[in-house]
Amino acid sequence: QVQLVESGGGLVQPGGSLRLSCAASGFTFSRYAMSWYRQAPGKERELVASITSGGDSITYANSVAGRFTISRDNAKNVVYLQMRSLKPEDAAVYYCNLSDYWGKGTLVTVSS
Repeated sequence: QVQLVESGGGLVQPGGSLRLSCAASGFTFSRYAMSWYRQAPGKERELVASITSGGDSITYANSVAGRFTISRDNAKNVVYLQMRSLKPEDAAVYYCNLSDYWGKGTLVTVSS
């Protein structure tokens, strides 16, 4: 069965960086686009970034473009989200997504 396991969240100061990872299993990873979403308390879940199966096409939410980088390693079945210049408004639970499948999320807290 499809499993998506996020890791890498934590507490970081404003302006800091984190790299999230999502380990995927149970499907042919290299054939599918993958996405990162986030949900802050009291807000709807929103798309952060998406990457096609081969990594040749990437999209970002306007709010993170230029600060976040999505990438993938098809040999390791992992998708990453490198986050830089973090802001308090980036604080959320970050989820890995494949179609109707979701990981449990990893919490990112941005605070001094």
